[in-house]
Amino acid sequence: MDKQSMLKLKGPLLIASNHPNSFLDAIIFDILFDLPITSLARGDAFQSKQVFRILRILKMLPIYRIREGAENLHINYQTFDACIEIFKKNEGVLIFSEGLCVNEWRLRPLKKGTARLALKAWKGGIPLKVLPAGINYSSFRRYGKLIHVRFGELIGKEHFDLSLAEGNVYNQFNELLQAQLQQLVYEIPGGNYNLLQEKFGKASRTTKRVLAPLALMGALLHAPLYVLAKLITQLFFSKSIHFDAVIFALLFLSYPVYLLAITLLACSIWGGWGLLCLLLLFLTAACYVKYDIRLDK
Repeated sequence: MDKQSMLKLKGPLLIASNHPNSFLDAIIFDILFDLPITSLARGDAFQSKQVFRILRILKMLPIYRIREGAENLHINYQTFDACIEIFKKNEGVLIFSEGLCVNEWRLRPLKKGTARLALKAWKGGIPLKVLPAGINYSSFRRYGKLIHVRFGELIGKEHFDLSLAEGNVYNQFNELLQAQLQQLVYEIPGGNYNLLQEKFGKASRTTKRVLAPLALMGALLHAPLYVLAKLITQLFFSKSIHFDAVIFALLFLSYPVYLLAITLLACSIWGGWGLLCLLLLFLTAACYVKYDIRLDK
């Protein structure tokens, strides 16, 4: 099945992914897939009732780890029950099978949560399919990154003997899922620059020469917005795994305002011709990304 077919899969579907880049991972999967996706997120983000309501509106459910308090682990049963109801509506759930987020290029050992949720669905008579997915970033701190999302083969209950003890099924499930994800997640020790270029590619010298003027213009036109967003993010999240996701969120929310401000300024100077600034901003931004994807962490 090709990638486009994967993105149009119908539920019930459990997407099992690695987790290198905070909530940006969930945003990307939600954008890509046609069916509604609810993502499982670390439980300590749901501490207040107000935040809980907002995150639920954003189709997120809490998963607690032992480090976030053993007294909260019972909430995971409620979350799994909610996932079962989502599957019954033929929708999708995104789970990060490593159980934690680290900005790095490698797959970590898998926790058993994915296997538990899949087995719970199968034993409840739900025809759930599990889709292994690897998400890979060319950078975790730079503007103008490339993202490669790769999919494995669907996993169903027919791959397992469900009459075996649950522990045995969990182990078999994780072995199969780990083997698939190992092929989908890039292994780049120490952020090796040459290997990054090999995986993500780079513009040819001819392309770079052609794009250079427009790329430079794009960098200058967008510098005020990006520098401000980066300064704010560094102030509060400089050493956090959320750095990239936060700066993305700030740019996503502020870019329309920035576009409007620049366009209004241009129109006040050049009249209707100022509307061409919109096209110029989009074109130069695209050239900058193509010209230099800045392959480093």
